Amino acid sequence: MNRQSLPIRDHLLELRRRMTWAAGSVFVTTVIAFIFHEHILILLMGPAEGFVDIPNGKPIYTDLTEFLGIAAKASLLVGLFASLPFVLYQVVMFVAPGLNPKERKYLYAMLPISLIVFVIGAAFGYRILFPPMVTFLLTFGSDVATPYIRIGNYVNLMLSLLFWMGVIFETPVVIFFLAKIGVVTPRFLARQRRWAVVAAFILGAIITPTFDPINQTFVAAPIIILYELGIWLAKLAYRGRPAPDMNLDTES
Repeated sequence: MNRQSLPIRDHLLELRRRMTWAAGSVFVTTVIAFIFHEHILILLMGPAEGFVDIPNGKPIYTDLTEFLGIAAKASLLVGLFASLPFVLYQVVMFVAPGLNPKERKYLYAMLPISLIVFVIGAAFGYRILFPPMVTFLLTFGSDVATPYIRIGNYVNLMLSLLFWMGVIFETPVVIFFLAKIGVVTPRFLARQRRWAVVAAFILGAIITPTFDPINQTFVAAPIIILYELGIWLAKLAYRGRPAPDMNLDTES
C-alpha cells in the first residue's frame, strides 16, 4: 500500500515504532560505551600529548560529579554515533515510501556515503587538526600560569570539534545531492565561491577555540577545498540533465 493512502493514525503508529527501535538502539550502544568509558576518554586524550608536561600528567576534575557526568556524556555521544546507521535506516524506511523510485535510489546511495564521510572528517580533525591546536592551547601562556586542565572542559571541546569536522566534511555530499535533485546548479555554486571563502573563515573562527589565524586556517582550508569538490560533484550530478533546467538557472 502506498504511504499517501495510509490514514494519519497509521502514519503516527509507524513513526512511533521507528522511533522506539531507534531509541532502543541508542540505549543499548550507550550502555556498552559506558562500560568502556575509560578507553573512550583515553582515546579522546590522544591528541593532547602535552598532558605529559602538566602536573600529574593527566587532566583533573574539580566537582564531585564532573568525571561521572563527562563519562556519561562521552558514552552517550559514542553510543549515538555507533547506532547512527540503524537510526538512519529507520528514518529512511519511514520516509522512503513517500518518495518516487529515483529519489529513493539517491537516498539509499547517500546514506552509507554520508556515514563514511563523517568518519573521515572526524578522523581528519583527530589526527591533523587537533594535535597542533591542543599544543598551542597548552603552551600559550605556560610561562605565566600553570595549566590544570579540567577533563570536562577538554572532553567537551574535543567532542564538539570532532562533531563539527564530521559535519563539515559532509559538504560535498550535500551539494551533490542538492544538485542531483535540481535545487542548486554548478553555475550558481561557482558564483558564490567568494562568499564560501568568507564563510569558511567565519566558521574557522567559530569552531576553533583559539584566536590565532594558523589554527583557524587549518579549519577554513578544508572547508574551501570541500566546497570546490562540491562544485565538481555538482557538475557531475548535472551531467545528462535536460537543458531547460540550466536555462532556468541562468534566468534566475
